[in-house]
Amino acid sequence: MNTSPIAAADLVSTFDLTKRYGDHTAVSELNLRVPEGGIYGFLGPNGSGKSTTMKLLLGLISPDAGRILVLGREVDRRRPLPPGSIGSLIEGPSYYPNLTGKENLQMLADYLGVPGNRVDHVLAVVGLSEASSKRAKHYSLGMKQRLGLAMALLPEPRLLLLDEPTNGLDPAGVAEIRELIVALSREQGITTIVSSHILSEIEHMADTVGIILNGQLRYQGPLSGLHDEGTIEFRLSNPAAARVIFEAASVPYALEAGVVRVPMMEDTRAARLTADLFRNGQEIYRVQTVRKTLEQAFLELTDPATLAPPAPEKHTFFAPFTNAQPSSATRPSHTAVFGGTQ
Repeated sequence: MNTSPIAAADLVSTFDLTKRYGDHTAVSELNLRVPEGGIYGFLGPNGSGKSTTMKLLLGLISPDAGRILVLGREVDRRRPLPPGSIGSLIEGPSYYPNLTGKENLQMLADYLGVPGNRVDHVLAVVGLSEASSKRAKHYSLGMKQRLGLAMALLPEPRLLLLDEPTNGLDPAGVAEIRELIVALSREQGITTIVSSHILSEIEHMADTVGIILNGQLRYQGPLSGLHDEGTIEFRLSNPAAARVIFEAASVPYALEAGVVRVPMMEDTRAARLTADLFRNGQEIYRVQTVRKTLEQAFLELTDPATLAPPAPEKHTFFAPFTNAQPSSATRPSHTAVFGGTQ
């Protein structure tokens, strides 16, 4: 179990959050840290626990274990946040189909005690002013999503929770909703948690991401951290003979098709290693860095096979050749969990 420290600016924090349904564990020891400001992308395949987590954060369901802090307050079903504290769109918008978009918002405004002028404002923000007098049942899917966003924005929340907000939309609709979410974050400073099972959607929006698989948090940190981890490849005149040099330097390595691969390291350390190879008679034909693409990193993290308890070599960077572990300087700074929960 790995619990991330709480930052003063975290708007949402969970502590070993767990939810079970019978024998099925939907969320397992989840430790989310959502910083204030920006967009937090909550990524994972369908059925990975994203919607359950959203409902837990809202206090719609109670956890079996763990704690939740939202906006500095402890949350569960017995102690939900006051109405309007959080704007949410979970599993699609809820509305009265025979009422117009504006009438739906006016009813919600009355319930929340929100001034009536907010209705016209949020309609303009989501681009529904011209369609405000149309019955909601005649809205397109994209317009219904916009209506749901308008409802979520009505009480001027500090935090938005959006569960798969682009699900089912055509490419144009996806782009429109994505642009709207980004604009809300940048222009109004609303912290937003957006869940999705599609990497490309989150890639265009999020500052920070959490990746969940089978209820377990697999990665949490900046989006760029997903593909920071990579390797350095050495193409040498005698790769097999170079093994002694890498072992003497305590550098994990792998030999594949005449190329020696080592973990990413600082430039100065790589330069010393290159010089050692040259001094020991190696002709160096090429040295290059190879980084994972964002898609490769995401697919590896969401591969169910990686959830099984790994063999020892899984924890050694290139264990088939050496038992040396990467130094602290070569480990990525983000929080990533392989074969465990966080």
